[in-house]
Amino acid sequence: MRLFAPKYGWMLVMAVVLTLFALPATAQQERTTTSRNTPTLSNIVRQQLDQRPITMPRSQRTIIRKGMMQQTDTMQVKRDSVIYEQMMHEMDSALMAEFQADSIRLAEERTDDLKTLDSIALAEYMMEGIVPDTTKRFFDKGWFMSDSMGLSRVSWMSAIVPGYGQIYNKQYWKLPILYGTLAAGIGMYIHESKVYKPLKRQYEAITDVSMERTPELDALQTKMIRSNTKRQIYLGATIASYIYFIGDAAINYSTNEVSTVKKATTLACICPGAGQIYNKSYWKVPFVVGGFASLAYCIDWNNRGFQRFKKAYALLADYEQNPDNYPNGPTDEFHGRYSSTFIRNLRNNYRRNRDLCIILTGGLYILQIIDAHVDAHLRDYDVSDDLSMNIEPMIDYTYMPTEGNHKPVIGFNIGFTF
Repeated sequence: MRLFAPKYGWMLVMAVVLTLFALPATAQQERTTTSRNTPTLSNIVRQQLDQRPITMPRSQRTIIRKGMMQQTDTMQVKRDSVIYEQMMHEMDSALMAEFQADSIRLAEERTDDLKTLDSIALAEYMMEGIVPDTTKRFFDKGWFMSDSMGLSRVSWMSAIVPGYGQIYNKQYWKLPILYGTLAAGIGMYIHESKVYKPLKRQYEAITDVSMERTPELDALQTKMIRSNTKRQIYLGATIASYIYFIGDAAINYSTNEVSTVKKATTLACICPGAGQIYNKSYWKVPFVVGGFASLAYCIDWNNRGFQRFKKAYALLADYEQNPDNYPNGPTDEFHGRYSSTFIRNLRNNYRRNRDLCIILTGGLYILQIIDAHVDAHLRDYDVSDDLSMNIEPMIDYTYMPTEGNHKPVIGFNIGFTF
């Protein structure tokens, strides 16, 4: 009975009360644990919610740019960073392969270059089931007419295909004039040649036997000379029209930036004197044109002399070898007044002079090209009369390694203007 004394009674009461309250809570916890372990729909949803990542407080959102794709915030879209980075890399690579052309794509864009298949084009062809020859070089379909051709190529193509330069420069209205002029000149030349050639054959048939002058031979020669003159005029007009339109294509070329030096040199190559006209050195044109005209006349003169003494030597040599065939004596132009050796020397002299004039014509052609090229270079050259010398004092500081500091240097600057 002393155990239950009032002194300790209140402690016993408190222990009993706590025991009574703890038993229901433990049972409830066991029931809750058991229910959560039960695989029901609510338990599955509760487990997924418990596994959600904890959203940490963030600062202001930052946009990260990489490649050609704008990368969004991975925390905001709640994606795994590794998977998302791999996906972005694949998409960015696809876009780069689509928009950033490499060598073969650049070659496909251009139309004036040779191209060779490289890895990307080869992969595209292989995906389509085509196996191309990677070692074969071929022309692109637009090599004949592209938008980036140089002046030299346009000029050469115009020389091969008349009217090419006008088509390239989109001056189509000039084509009827060009082709009309060329067709008319060539047609008249062919027509006059049909008249000239029979007359020439008839004249040569007579002169091969005898060079004796008769009224019939003089009349035939006059008709032949007139017909040949017309024929040469028609041919000259055709050639002049042809050269003019090549120069016209070069002058109106404006696709790429061309220096005045290149254009003047190109025009001089196309037509003698055109480079001097382009450089506005008009006083040189008479010398160029006069030089070519004089040499052309000398070539024609010496060629006619060569043909004349060639025929005379042939008749005289045949007479000396077969005198029985010529009962009336020599039938050459000089009727035997000169020996065959003398006439042969004259023939060789005329031929040598003709060949020399041809060489001089080529030299004059090259000389006028060089003159146009140099003159175009010197157009902006300062050729003023300012010839002076300037002397100015100079003070500079030079580092002296032995003394470890800078020392002043005093001197003079001398400048020459010439």
